[in-house]
Amino acid sequence: MSAELAPWLLVAGLGAFHGLNPAMGWLFAVALGLHRGSGRVVGWAMLPIALGHAASVLLTVALFLALGVVLELAIVQRAAGLVLLAWAFWVFRRGHPRRVRVGMTTGAAGLFLWSFTMASAHGAGLMLLPALIPICFADASNVLPHLAETTSRGLLVVLVHSGAMLLVTAAVSFLVYRVVGVAILRSAWINLDLVWALALALTGLWLVVA
Repeated sequence: MSAELAPWLLVAGLGAFHGLNPAMGWLFAVALGLHRGSGRVVGWAMLPIALGHAASVLLTVALFLALGVVLELAIVQRAAGLVLLAWAFWVFRRGHPRRVRVGMTTGAAGLFLWSFTMASAHGAGLMLLPALIPICFADASNVLPHLAETTSRGLLVVLVHSGAMLLVTAAVSFLVYRVVGVAILRSAWINLDLVWALALALTGLWLVVA
């Protein structure tokens, strides 16, 4: 595997992992479809869910790129690592922050807000930082002359990540809605919050010591 390809695979892989997580969207989409008795509702829900997730990730990526331009990259990297470690500790001890209450009659705006909040609460954008560094700051000493390219690469990261998340979310949503059914969660539930807290901690540790 080439050094250039590996970060992009990480970006897509994290998007796929987010798509598998029921808290990121597919469980809500299925619940809406069942509540309204329509598979079309499941498909319709994909757009605001994906856009909300992408907006959260874009905000984090934009902030990281901006800080990486004006500050030393090592400082930004270690600061991000400490934030991730603190976030992981919070998730492990207290769980995620209070979720936005969105009912079964919500529209696109409600789904967008819910998805944005959930992605932000999970630190979805922060997990991309190990991939953003080699993709956008391969030459940290020569960033300003290539600012347009750095920005375009950051936007492409958001698109690849969100695209992978959307594809997996849609696939799981329709699989559960049409074939499996939500009853499988009673016997096949995995504590993804615990897995995610561990992933946050490992990523944060890598950013601090790398």
